[in-house]
Amino acid sequence: MFEARQRVIYGDTDQMGVVYYANYLRYFEHARNELFRAHGSTYRAFEGLGLMLPVVEAVVNYRAPARYDDMLLIGAEISAASRVRLTFVYQVRREGEAAVLCAGHTVHACVTTAGKPARLPEYVVQLVSSRAKGEP
Repeated sequence: MFEARQRVIYGDTDQMGVVYYANYLRYFEHARNELFRAHGSTYRAFEGLGLMLPVVEAVVNYRAPARYDDMLLIGAEISAASRVRLTFVYQVRREGEAAVLCAGHTVHACVTTAGKPARLPEYVVQLVSSRAKGEP
């Protein structure tokens, strides 16, 4: 599973001093973008093809709080793909600790900028197939 690093800034926390629940979706997005970057592409390049990946489903399971100034590791991987959908799974841990603070998944539809369903580009399909073969 690819891991992105993210430090919790003060603005990410709520009045109780813990990461506000919706910010985990931002952390998931950060990890998705860094996963593409680690494989030689960017979301901007994806959009350059006239394609977008809107979230059509998001599930978040909160297990323990992250707090201000924690360094988080956000694990992300593509767990499934069809011709027009992509599913990412995530695990958020505090750096240096094994306990999972938060886990979840997002499902994305591949659409054109006009909102019409579109096939996933071949390089995205290869990311899924290389993961299935155990490649980095």
